[in-house]
Amino acid sequence: MLSRSIVLQSLRSIRDRFFDTGRQRNEQNNVGAETSHDVTGPSLDNLSVDMQFHIMTFLSPQDLCRLGGTSTYWRSMVRDPVLWKYFLLRDMPLWQSVDHLSMPEIKLSGTSVLGDPEMNHFDYMAEYLRVCPACRNQWRQQPRAAFESVSSFFHFLVPGTAEPQFVMFGPGLEQLEVSLMTRIMNSPHVLPIAGMPQRQVEGIGSGISFKFKDQHTFNIITLYSTNKTERERARLEHLNLRSKVFVYQEDSDSNTPLSLNPMFNQACQAVNGFIFVANAEMERGSDQGWEEESAQIRVMLDPAVGSVSRPILVLSCISRETADTHRIPCVTVAHHLQLSSLSNPWMVQDTAAESLNGLLDGIDWLMRNSDVRL
Repeated sequence: MLSRSIVLQSLRSIRDRFFDTGRQRNEQNNVGAETSHDVTGPSLDNLSVDMQFHIMTFLSPQDLCRLGGTSTYWRSMVRDPVLWKYFLLRDMPLWQSVDHLSMPEIKLSGTSVLGDPEMNHFDYMAEYLRVCPACRNQWRQQPRAAFESVSSFFHFLVPGTAEPQFVMFGPGLEQLEVSLMTRIMNSPHVLPIAGMPQRQVEGIGSGISFKFKDQHTFNIITLYSTNKTERERARLEHLNLRSKVFVYQEDSDSNTPLSLNPMFNQACQAVNGFIFVANAEMERGSDQGWEEESAQIRVMLDPAVGSVSRPILVLSCISRETADTHRIPCVTVAHHLQLSSLSNPWMVQDTAAESLNGLLDGIDWLMRNSDVRL
């Protein structure tokens, strides 16, 4: 996090340059000491830089831009790149969603000091206004074409072929204390069930239909790493199991997948998008498993399996939201999963399994960005 002292130092230098230049201009023109640029009288300009900065920290981006339009002095202060870098690093961890159009082009850590060459060529104000949820327009992509018929493999997972189909997978389905899928299936007020599974695949794959906004039916294939008994034992004992959904290098202890299990090729080719459930609880650690999870996403999105236009929704999931709950920010999740390097549209949405907060926002984005007509 950029320290407040560095921001204040930058703002003071702007103030000093501005008023020193004004005085020199007045002296050259033989103008009196008091002008419209002097910091006298009961005005916001007359406050200390510390107080001015304190006030700016409470203003919305829109209000800051309006403040910058009031005078030349405030335009200089509000345009300070150090100020906007501070706001960006401060606010990013608080955002509840980020997508392929709004991922900040900035390091998630580090404290650049004054004189950093980056400050001279990167517009932090424009970047903040581009990515801040309060500023950006939600991406609205028009459906491009009707979805194709699904494979015969999909018929016995989910009844019917007239609705969008999505694959849900990821460690957040099985590592959390509260099961996201169980909560979804027992919350008809959130997502009413439109059709129950017809059949399962070796205990790790099943399908179910839901009704979205009481209008649109969509289907989800849920792919777990292994059967229920093994999953529960792994959760309680904090074991890291190889997922049977993927193929791994023989004679290797690595859990990084090489390809998709051929058993699921047809189903994954037929779907319109993907839902990856990430474990966003702080207890998981900042470096554990992200490389494997990133590899799982890339295997699933391999162009050989299907179109690169298919979106992936990442549910950045925790068990429950309480006063003591700390989650990994969605921007950090996107960074760890290296989503910015994907060709596919993607979004990370904060979600709580117990309350299902954020779930409908994510599903809404997925439905709008899928290659289907609703």
